[in-house]
Amino acid sequence: MQTNIHPKFEQRSDIDEAESILRSCVHCGFCNATCPTYQELGDERDGPRGRIYLIKQFLETGDISEVSQTHLDRCLTCRSCETTCPSGVQYGRLIDIGRDAMEHQLERPWRQRAMRWALRKVLPYPARFTPLLRLGQVFKPLLPGRLKAKVPEYQKALPWPVTRQPRRMLALAGCAQSAATPNTNASAARVLDRLGVSLVEAPKAGCCGAVSYHLAAHDEGLDFMRRNIDAWWPEIEAGAEAIVISASGCGAMVQDYGALLGDDPQYAEKAARVSALAKDLSEVLLQEDLSRLESAQSSVKTAVHCPCTQQHALKLNGTVRQILQQAGVPLAETQDDHLCCGSAGTYSILQPEMSQTLLGNKLQALTGDHPEQIVTANIGCQMHLATRSDVPVRHWIELLDTPSQ
Repeated sequence: MQTNIHPKFEQRSDIDEAESILRSCVHCGFCNATCPTYQELGDERDGPRGRIYLIKQFLETGDISEVSQTHLDRCLTCRSCETTCPSGVQYGRLIDIGRDAMEHQLERPWRQRAMRWALRKVLPYPARFTPLLRLGQVFKPLLPGRLKAKVPEYQKALPWPVTRQPRRMLALAGCAQSAATPNTNASAARVLDRLGVSLVEAPKAGCCGAVSYHLAAHDEGLDFMRRNIDAWWPEIEAGAEAIVISASGCGAMVQDYGALLGDDPQYAEKAARVSALAKDLSEVLLQEDLSRLESAQSSVKTAVHCPCTQQHALKLNGTVRQILQQAGVPLAETQDDHLCCGSAGTYSILQPEMSQTLLGNKLQALTGDHPEQIVTANIGCQMHLATRSDVPVRHWIELLDTPSQ
């Protein structure tokens, strides 16, 4: 695809990368076949190929319309198109660049600006998000139906094992997950302890930066990344084997630290090291001797939901199913595994109509074989699926955290 970038964008440090991605697209349209929004709306501008043309037009003319902004906003950034693309177009990176440039060019209505600002100033900060979540949980019985469904049940944090193993790995505490489902990392710590690994959290590490970065606040997102690197670095220098991430959305972001901070002279080398150490929890377990774990001894028929970030960004489709099969968990058959559940970070809040449509489709695809529970690998998906699921939704690691340990 030939490009001619407008002079106003020439000073952007990422414009050459955007131009290279644009030129790699051969506009074949294979991506539309696996794009959730295109499949629902049938509008070329709501598929990857159409959005690539919208970004190209914007970067060449310097102008963006509210209509184009709407079509770009509807993108889930699920990256299913990347898995499908025969040319290896890095669509997720391109839309991040395009959205950031768009935010500087076209001012949003004040309601949109306020909502996006509030999401950036609350969700990434557990000290702010947790009290609001607890307040919602206390008054949940009084809330209207739709809002009530969005408030997860209170989860009492279970204890972590004593740090005793010679092998150590770091855990990303995260933001929403640490407040809403604290037992995800606690279960991971207990399972890894039985495998001879102590899992530890760095107290000063926090949000991975995805919320800010994907809301086109790139500098803010990069600051979160730098703070995490600073918090993890002493443990890395002390020999931590990996940074274990139990939320695949966060994992996809941390694995991009090296690329996103590649031009930062102070952090580039450290960021590359962090990205190399970042591992999804399922990836870590598959490298261990799982025979050392007791069987899950679960007779509960389980549907496995593989988040978009796990299968399309991390390229780990099927790892959770493989682990649970080894553990003896009876698995239900599912359909359309490549399609997004509609959570997509803040998408379920900013694009509620499309998000709910996709959620209904995903629950139908997950429950056709009548499972008794659903497991997933990402906190956003877990909370989103639970709002309308008729069966419990859990993180998969909890199935391996047997009571006898």
